[in-house]
Amino acid sequence: MQLRSILLACLLAMGACSRQEAATPAAPAPAPASVPASAPAAAPEADAGGVLAPELAARLVRMHSPVIGPKQAPVTIVEFLDPACGACAAFSPVVKQIQLVYPNEVRVVVRYAAFHQGSDQAIRLIEAARRQGKFEAVLDALFERQEEWASHQAPNIRQIGPIASSVGVDLEKARRDAALPAITEVLRLDGEDIVALKVERTPTFFVNGKPLVEFGPEQLLELVRQEVARSKG
Repeated sequence: MQLRSILLACLLAMGACSRQEAATPAAPAPAPASVPASAPAAAPEADAGGVLAPELAARLVRMHSPVIGPKQAPVTIVEFLDPACGACAAFSPVVKQIQLVYPNEVRVVVRYAAFHQGSDQAIRLIEAARRQGKFEAVLDALFERQEEWASHQAPNIRQIGPIASSVGVDLEKARRDAALPAITEVLRLDGEDIVALKVERTPTFFVNGKPLVEFGPEQLLELVRQEVARSKG
């Protein structure tokens, strides 16, 4: 099965990116997106069924959050990702395959965790590209060409623009839009929710409010399967 092959390849190739492993971030933007050093490392508290408390669950999906898949799908995967994270790039085909297996049952909500130097600028451009209907195209391109720009020691931020342009983004407009207050607010709110939800690694997944406690593609698939079955009664 194609999904099984992708899962095995990812298990061999990836390791989650943590805030502690990331390079020291550049000077903060007006609304910092990275997690403060005081952010707790423990997993968010959940009830006996593994579901987050209501006040935390309310932070999983914001009005601004990009949604991939049917908006009314009964199963929601929330993924906190960093476009510079190698594990996030490795997980991307897994998430896509899960949506192919469950095209009507699963939607993906993307949240940002700018743990690496330059990630906030990449996120700004992704959000600007989203205004041109190019959100997935740019995110996929940044993952696929990560080696060209996302060195954690010395990221080549100038390469982000040409990568976006290669998938049809109007780069001049995108660069203007990237500085909009609305995009700054996206970074601020996602940064706040990272702290509240105790997200310390990328990718971090929640499925219908349940955190993926044991990290791995097989574990994600199994949690999705359980929630799809639950939704069908």
